[in-house]
Amino acid sequence: MTQPIIRTINLKQDGFARAEVNTLVPRAAVDVDVALDSVRPLIADVAARGVQAVVDVTIARDGVDPNPLRVSAVEIAAAVEGLSRPLRAAIEESIARVQKVSKANLPANTSVELADGAFVHQRWQPVDSVGLYVPGGKAVYPSSVIMNVVPAQAAGVARLAIASPAQKDFGGRPHPTVLATAGLLGVTEIYSMGGPAAVAAFAYGLPQIEMEPVQLVTGPGNIYVTAAKRALRGRIGIDSEAGTTEILVLADETADARLIAYDLISQAEHDEAAASVLVTTSESLANAVAEALPELVADTHHSERVLTALAGQQSAIVVVNTWDEAILFANEYATEHLEIHSADDQATCACITNAGAIFLGKYSPVSLGDYMAGSSHVLPTGQQAKFGSGLGVHSFLRAQQVIDYNEAGLRPLAALVDGFAKAEGLPAHGDAITARF
Repeated sequence: MTQPIIRTINLKQDGFARAEVNTLVPRAAVDVDVALDSVRPLIADVAARGVQAVVDVTIARDGVDPNPLRVSAVEIAAAVEGLSRPLRAAIEESIARVQKVSKANLPANTSVELADGAFVHQRWQPVDSVGLYVPGGKAVYPSSVIMNVVPAQAAGVARLAIASPAQKDFGGRPHPTVLATAGLLGVTEIYSMGGPAAVAAFAYGLPQIEMEPVQLVTGPGNIYVTAAKRALRGRIGIDSEAGTTEILVLADETADARLIAYDLISQAEHDEAAASVLVTTSESLANAVAEALPELVADTHHSERVLTALAGQQSAIVVVNTWDEAILFANEYATEHLEIHSADDQATCACITNAGAIFLGKYSPVSLGDYMAGSSHVLPTGQQAKFGSGLGVHSFLRAQQVIDYNEAGLRPLAALVDGFAKAEGLPAHGDAITARF
């Protein structure tokens, strides 16, 4: 019998407690605090020296000169022209779908009349400027351009700037497919810079090339990008601290083992630290998935990377007693991507509280969400789904309340406010009301 390439944790006999879930299948060990120590000097250098600091670190770490940092309109146009027809069609379809979902999810302004002459209005205002980070690394991510740019545009953000790492294979420029996707979306402010230096440049600006700072930085990146976002939070807003990708498949005995194996591999392909987890009530399904994996992994392009991810502590096949236990496990794990393969996917979905995005049934794989579903693929990782949401049009908006009272609306409240203020030891607050009458 072939040695399993992913561990199986059978909890049918002993069961588990809620508190045990994230120790039974812990995420890969990633310490952002350690990375903070290495990025702080670089952030300070970018703040002090600007462009030269960005250029120096790019040459030192990536072996390529990114000058000029700003990508020209000519380069963007050439990248668009160089797209193959099939890839351009796929990109344009993805854009159209994300646009449709983003526009539909725009929150509505509200107006509440509390009494005659007493209104509170709430309006949604876009942030003025956003720095959109598009990673390089192990893959090319035109899809990340779409997922960041489209909802920001739907929100009405006035200024969008993209940073993507300089690529040695392309003469120190960002990958041409990234440039082409930005060009199709009409983004003209693009910089050839990556890593924590790019985040620092977004935060402080680069006066030597008239790059102004931005107010919000979004987009995934490696641990050093995450550390830079943590270090600069407060000077800039950030979307989240993105960790390594993760998938949890929730499946019963009706599921297709081979399709589940493909889906676990699809996320393991991203990174050696990626988490691929199956939770099931069916021992036969668990065994079938474990048996299907070796052949499929051997045939996949990034087989070595996938093997490392599946063999890591962050990946497992978990067998539980009941469907209620499976749902409990999924909610406590709070995965980035949750697939449901069950006899009643909708009923199961209704019981899920914690997940970045939920994919129902065998025709809604996570890979669809990565590219073409119309949903966002910038999602909360590392249990952040318990309190956070994926990137969307809401990420680029701020709720502002407008208080609109006239004399008739305020007069009946004067004595109430005065009494409230005095009870809190803040009599001047009350005086500011009573003085009007």
